[in-house]
Amino acid sequence: MRIVQICPSSGDSFYCENCLRDAALVKAMRKLGHDVLMVPLYLPLAADKTEPLSNAPIFFGGINVYLQQKLTLFRKTPRWIDRWFDSRRLLEWAGRQAGMTSARDLGETTISMLQGEDGWQVKELDRFVDWLQTEPQKPDVVCLSNILLAGMARRIKERLGVPVVCLLQDEDGFLDGLSSPYAERAWEVVRDRARDIDAFLAVSKYYADAMSLRLGPHASRVRVAYMGVELGEYVGGDRGPVAPTIGFLSRMCPERGLERLVDAFLLLKRNEKLWPAKLRICGGKMTCDEPFVERLRSKLAAAGVLADVDFVPGFDRESKVGFLQSLSVLSVPEEKPVAYGLYVFEALAMGIPVVEPALGCFPEILAMTGGGVLYEPNTAEKLAEALAPLLLDPPAARRLGAEGRAGVAKSFEIGQTAHQMIGAYERIIQRV
Repeated sequence: MRIVQICPSSGDSFYCENCLRDAALVKAMRKLGHDVLMVPLYLPLAADKTEPLSNAPIFFGGINVYLQQKLTLFRKTPRWIDRWFDSRRLLEWAGRQAGMTSARDLGETTISMLQGEDGWQVKELDRFVDWLQTEPQKPDVVCLSNILLAGMARRIKERLGVPVVCLLQDEDGFLDGLSSPYAERAWEVVRDRARDIDAFLAVSKYYADAMSLRLGPHASRVRVAYMGVELGEYVGGDRGPVAPTIGFLSRMCPERGLERLVDAFLLLKRNEKLWPAKLRICGGKMTCDEPFVERLRSKLAAAGVLADVDFVPGFDRESKVGFLQSLSVLSVPEEKPVAYGLYVFEALAMGIPVVEPALGCFPEILAMTGGGVLYEPNTAEKLAEALAPLLLDPPAARRLGAEGRAGVAKSFEIGQTAHQMIGAYERIIQRV
């Protein structure tokens, strides 16, 4: 099967679940013998630095998207000018500045991208579809990484005549986070453009249900396609950490619940038996997150425990495995319900138990894998209560982690995911 996977990139400044999901899925489908063309959008693919996944050019370069949104001139510039703004070095610099765009600019650009051929970035869209048409082999199916790319579907189907599938993962959080009236308008455009998508594949039943409500008349095309991890990449350490150690693996920002975890850690340190406990924080950050991280450092310093907290700078594959090997337990106490939680699968694949709030996908995933503890309500006090038994009883924590690894092997191994995705594509192609 010939598949085109369109993958927006966040650069390499923070742990991006969507980027990692797309890269793992592409590699797994290629192992099954399928021809998968991975096309990056906005910024260079971070995974390409260690393991090249795509030889396609970058489309919708982040700087060009912004300039075409703001200035009429750049909607008509020749390609040789646009190509300069798509240089890898310049885009990597822009990726580090992400988060500095105004709420108005972000809202207007999101709506324009969703409008596809009716948006200000139509020049980029036509360049992309023209390029696809010059490929020596026509794709059997095109897969969009998320519904924010739905504006591309109509032009792709008109020009290539192939079905378009869309993965679903946490788009509601981004769209709801736009300021008014942009959030309301963006959802209107999403529902309009959803008619051009042949099938939606959500990463959990929780999220399939959540997006079915938002998509209204298009809900009948929503299916569940659980994502997975490559178990062979996750090898546990020979022994656990010397001191009880809590880990956090996600972007260092308020939305991921990092401050709640810090507050729970401070509560745990009041227990004499847990005074040696450590906290390790990994996942990177954007420029706009730096004041938040500095405030957490100040809070930890004021409590006299900053020396027991490690902000881990690297989160590439090798660094991430080493980080996970150093943990007793992992927790990312999200502020809002999430669709997936890749960090849960990565920790469980290493035999590390997890502690998560009883919201979003977490009850569903832990019911299928074991290996974790749920708590509610989502407060620092309840989180500390859930963490303490695992930190005080390392053998029990290891047994729970082993249960989780077995659950991941049974239901969330990336090879199974790839087989399921190919089966879904074949059914969609036959139907269309």
